[in-house]
Amino acid sequence: MASHLELAFREDAQLTEVMRVRAESIHQRGQKRQEGERLLQTHEAVYRLDFSQQSLRFSGWNVRLSAPGKLTITGISQLWTPDLTYLMNRQLLEPAGLFWRSPEGASVQCYEADSQEFGERIAELAKIRKVMYFLLSFDDGVDRGKVESSIAFKVVQKK
Repeated sequence: MASHLELAFREDAQLTEVMRVRAESIHQRGQKRQEGERLLQTHEAVYRLDFSQQSLRFSGWNVRLSAPGKLTITGISQLWTPDLTYLMNRQLLEPAGLFWRSPEGASVQCYEADSQEFGERIAELAKIRKVMYFLLSFDDGVDRGKVESSIAFKVVQKK
């Protein structure tokens, strides 16, 4: 019998601040970003998942948006040390998880095939990582303080 594990995306405030300082510094000095560098936008924040188990099978997403808008969850493909390595566009995983709630709708919707593939990729990466980082983008009126997002897995029992 498989047990279940639900992991909430937790904001990494320190890492988000480091990324914001980098973007602000470039802007204030009138510099250009490095080729391929991805600067953090004001509506984005860095979140993380800490894997207590590593043999996982993706089960589903749990995303709640308290108001209409859009949430995009993008994975970062490398073991990231932003103090040593700038975030590069090529490090972002495809597809991203895109979740939205329309003004008329009460439920959150997503592109199911992309969300499924993204969840499966996270489960695969969990086999070799204890921590994974994500960029969460809050658009079209979504207040990041009123978003709940987590990912559910089945724990695979080793024989």
